[in-house]
Amino acid sequence: MVTKLLVFSALLSLAFAKSTARSTKVHEAISAPPPGYVSNGPAPADTELNLRIALAHSDPDGLIDALYAVSSPDGPSYGQHLSKEEVEQFVTPTAQTSDAVKTWLAQAGVNATPISSAGDWLAITVPVSLANELFNADFNHFTHSETGNKITRTLQYSVPTGLKEHIDLMHPSVTFSNLIHIRPAFSTRSGLERRATEEMKSCSTDGITPACIEFLYGIPTARATQSSNYLAVSGFNEQFANKVDLATFLDKFQPDLSGMTFTLQTIDGGSNSQNGSEAGIEANLDIQYATSISQGAPVTFISVGEDNHDGFELGGFLDIILFLLGESNPPQVLTTSYGENENEISPLLAAKLCNAYAQLGARGASIIFASGDGGVSGAQSHNCSKFVPTFPSGCPFMTSVGATQLTSSSGGETAASFSAGGFSNDFVTPSYQAHAVESYLSSIGSTNSGKFNTSGRGYPDVAAIGVNVTIVVNGTSGTVAGTSCASPIFAGMITLINDALIAANKSTLGFLNPFLYANPDAFNDITTGSNPGCNASGFPALEGWDPVTGLGSPNFVALKAAALKAAGVSYTYPVQMADIMQDVLSL
Repeated sequence: MVTKLLVFSALLSLAFAKSTARSTKVHEAISAPPPGYVSNGPAPADTELNLRIALAHSDPDGLIDALYAVSSPDGPSYGQHLSKEEVEQFVTPTAQTSDAVKTWLAQAGVNATPISSAGDWLAITVPVSLANELFNADFNHFTHSETGNKITRTLQYSVPTGLKEHIDLMHPSVTFSNLIHIRPAFSTRSGLERRATEEMKSCSTDGITPACIEFLYGIPTARATQSSNYLAVSGFNEQFANKVDLATFLDKFQPDLSGMTFTLQTIDGGSNSQNGSEAGIEANLDIQYATSISQGAPVTFISVGEDNHDGFELGGFLDIILFLLGESNPPQVLTTSYGENENEISPLLAAKLCNAYAQLGARGASIIFASGDGGVSGAQSHNCSKFVPTFPSGCPFMTSVGATQLTSSSGGETAASFSAGGFSNDFVTPSYQAHAVESYLSSIGSTNSGKFNTSGRGYPDVAAIGVNVTIVVNGTSGTVAGTSCASPIFAGMITLINDALIAANKSTLGFLNPFLYANPDAFNDITTGSNPGCNASGFPALEGWDPVTGLGSPNFVALKAAALKAAGVSYTYPVQMADIMQDVLSL
């Protein structure tokens, strides 16, 4: 009887696959390639394409409900993060979905290989001729006139009508963007060393160091103690983190941590050259502040190589997340200082990546990204008539970090003018920030009317110092600026709070945003500055949340106290070192 049922099921799948091939429906389409891309004509029929097919999840709404249940501090399930297997129950495709798509491909002689732990991503390698036939597409070669990058893409593709509910997207197809390195400029400066408390005023002129950040945000100097709690720094674009430079940095600016280093993980053929001349400004910045601010917590540098399988425009963004989702113990915090403009990535692809961040969040990981350095112009400044949101800042399941700078006139912080912020066009305002966004929009009235989506997810969520930040590159001390400074600094603080939670036998913070927005008093409100761009003055920083500095910069002691309280741990609130720092700066 079982054999007869299996045969019947196979025949049914085959019949279903044949019926789907009779008609197709456009799945994604764009009217023209983005500015800068020129078509070089049809791709040769025998050009091989490495494509990925994302299968529909069995219960996507259930995943999001579960994510919010374990991430909302006022809920009974707060902190009860899901296991790898529990998350995969939501995202593993149904047997009908998996069988239907695989049978369709097999009929065309295409072998599909699962490349995700849950089996929701398939990889296929096909010639252009077959890809055009399978997806009713027209793959062409395109060249970017400014960079010379050459890619093969189509302006639209279709899937069999009967498979539309089973296939979320095919990639790479209609996305042309390029992973943007939010590259900070490096300027050398000599004579920098760890400063004593009475010399803290010089931070505003001589450069921000770990000691400055400790006093500015009230971070204690006590070492992290929990070896199971680790922070991961992602590296792309052949940016290498140098261990000798880290040692020099710690010896100079954080001698209590001398001897600390980081471990290395590589994917997509990644590497991490230790040749001093190849030390990356971005990689060194991220590693040096992730290590110093987390006070010696274990840090891993994940180097994503150029042999990525998610297309030129993602550069390993998807690969690193699928890699981490496949691990039994992913990092408790992941910081990334790379991104791209939202209008240059397929909305379906953006949603799929966002869903992957939700999966990690449900398992107890905090996903943190720099918001970008183009103000309201996007990840990088350029001419525009409407404001350009950045990705993945628009994703509601990660935490976006903007930048501030010190101001000697007020003795505090003001918004950095480059701090990217605004409202997503792809993702709606999530419930956790609805009140904050509504209040802000009411405050600005008709300012920037028509230039942004008033119903979109607002970003950044928080901010941290991002100007005049001291690092060491190839043995030389210098300063940099960018939201790429703010992301590892904030990530280091979250790692320290996780250290305290684990020490109290509690769960890590995981997906941060519901907790952050429930505790606005744990932040130093930034009410001056703006983020101009697109030939406009951008958004002003105002009282409360704003799309320049988010909720503000963290008051570490208050944030830690809120986290412990939410976890049910009694905590004695000490003197706030952040207040001491503000007094020193105002002298």
